[in-house]
Amino acid sequence: MPTILEAITNRSSKRSYLPKPVSKEIQEKILRAASMTPSGANMQPWIVYAISNKEVLENIGDSIIQKMNSGVEHDQFIQYYPVKWTNPYKKRRIETGVGLYTLMEVDRKDIKKRTEMWHDNFRWFGASTVFFVFTDKALIDNAQGALIDCGAYMQSIMLAAKEFELDTCPQGSTTEFGKVVAEVLNTPDNLALLYSVVLGYADEDAKINAYQPTRVSLEDNVTFI
Repeated sequence: MPTILEAITNRSSKRSYLPKPVSKEIQEKILRAASMTPSGANMQPWIVYAISNKEVLENIGDSIIQKMNSGVEHDQFIQYYPVKWTNPYKKRRIETGVGLYTLMEVDRKDIKKRTEMWHDNFRWFGASTVFFVFTDKALIDNAQGALIDCGAYMQSIMLAAKEFELDTCPQGSTTEFGKVVAEVLNTPDNLALLYSVVLGYADEDAKINAYQPTRVSLEDNVTFI
């Protein structure tokens, strides 16, 4: 069993999974643990749709890809990525993308292959379970606290998954099409999708799962006083 520090430092986002299902019992244990995540005023702002139904996941993915193919770049509740990228964040984004495509030997001019890889996000990388995390729109109306709390909740899910030798991939790509997800799931009007987390048993033989982007040094992000 990994220690907390080992779970944090050793996990990475996996992008290829075995078709092996994650039992409901394990899902419940992960979500119960994640429910202990602290939140401002104990709001507990996360509302989760834990989906393992293959047909439903396919319908969500098909709907997102259809929306993309129609020329729509995003259909979202919240703006996940910066509207204007600045350095050093722009540089890190480019380096991450280049590193992944280089590993997979995909030329930057190979639009077809790059598009297929992007669509893999909405095929859930072959995993059989995805957690879609929503919050109440009223909580993010001119306020950001719930977004911070739900971000912490995401980390709790991913760390708890390591207890069961499961891997994960948090998806900002799904955030960009949150309204499509909500429409397919017919969620209540007061809910806004924040993100999804793919959950499953990683394919250890998949080349893409060897990728792990670099992190900047502690000195770049931390000031000790």
